[in-house]
Amino acid sequence: MNRVLKKLSILLILIALFVPMGVFGQNADSSNAFFDGLEKFWHSTGFANFQFKYLVMILIGTIFIILAVKKGWEPLLLIPIGFGMIIGNIPFSLGESIGIYEEGSVLNFLYGGVIQGWYPPLVFLGIGAMTDFSSLISNPKLMLLGAAAQTGIFITFIGAYALGFTPEQAGAIGIIGGADGPTAIFLTSKLAPELIGTIAVTAYSYMALVPLIQPPVMRLLTTKKEKLIRMKPPRPVSKTEKIAFPIIGLVLTAFIAPSALPLLGMLFLGNLLKESTVTERLAETARFALINTITILLGLTVGASTQADRFITWDSLKIFGLGALSFVIATALGVLFAKLMNLFLKEGDKVNPLIGSAGVSAVPAAARVSQEQGLKADKTNHLLMHAMAPNVAGVIGSAVAAGILLSMLS
Repeated sequence: MNRVLKKLSILLILIALFVPMGVFGQNADSSNAFFDGLEKFWHSTGFANFQFKYLVMILIGTIFIILAVKKGWEPLLLIPIGFGMIIGNIPFSLGESIGIYEEGSVLNFLYGGVIQGWYPPLVFLGIGAMTDFSSLISNPKLMLLGAAAQTGIFITFIGAYALGFTPEQAGAIGIIGGADGPTAIFLTSKLAPELIGTIAVTAYSYMALVPLIQPPVMRLLTTKKEKLIRMKPPRPVSKTEKIAFPIIGLVLTAFIAPSALPLLGMLFLGNLLKESTVTERLAETARFALINTITILLGLTVGASTQADRFITWDSLKIFGLGALSFVIATALGVLFAKLMNLFLKEGDKVNPLIGSAGVSAVPAAARVSQEQGLKADKTNHLLMHAMAPNVAGVIGSAVAAGILLSMLS
């Protein structure tokens, strides 16, 4: 009994120390303030603000992470985006400067790089510093495959407009077919910022799903004989050609689409830093530290922008459907154009149609898919170096297409 009384005494002392005296009736105002504080705390928790739609988005984010870890599908993109989805869908009460859409919040500040469109050019700088254009320089006709694949952008633009989207929104949706997340973000930030979260996630999702979406289309459109076509090895490219290419490439493409200058300028600058060999420190920073940092911030904020109350809408479902259609059309057009080219090429110069699918801008995932499909048909037929030509042409082509749409619709 004495031991029980001692424990009760200790408990009462602790309560007296840590609970306001008003709780014991000595001060009614303090007591009310204490319980008001508890009520305010409860209303600020995720439990009090929970809705089922937030759980749906958290599960989708978790699936993205699982696909990245288990399947290896673009983990550098899917893990930041997936985790960003989880962050963006933790329920909270408004007015606490927490959410990505609340002025003054840290996430809103970081999201400025997406909304204002300055993350994508920095990504392009890193891409340029990592990319070897030798395969394209050695066989320029393969650039046509990259251009053909971009036709899917304009077909989807027409389809989106027919479904009731505004011309600006339709242009932003169409660019998904280029399979280029940064370009999609850049164009959407200018034309339809209200759709930027949905379009960015759609574009990056389909970039990650390249190994799943493209092979069935490639198999459907090519014969066994076409899959076995062997292409001549790329010719050696001189250092002078490599240095001249980014300069000439910028002038030609920027004159066609000046609106895409932020993307094209940074892409070719990054490549010049790499190929000049006298700015290796700058090139190394661009292709490692800079692009890695921007990729984390871009993926995280794009994922966090998918708050359920803004993301789960019929328009979002339409955009996901149109994005898939756009990607399939772009893949198909690349393959079909390669088959068309073969009608005019001599025997020995023909193009393996499997590399036509690499005309989308998902570098180097699309080129790897071409390689894998080629090896399935013939274990000694390596297509990777050939596929890189339309693949890097697709990067340039998607930026040019974005510039054309921006100049037409803004």
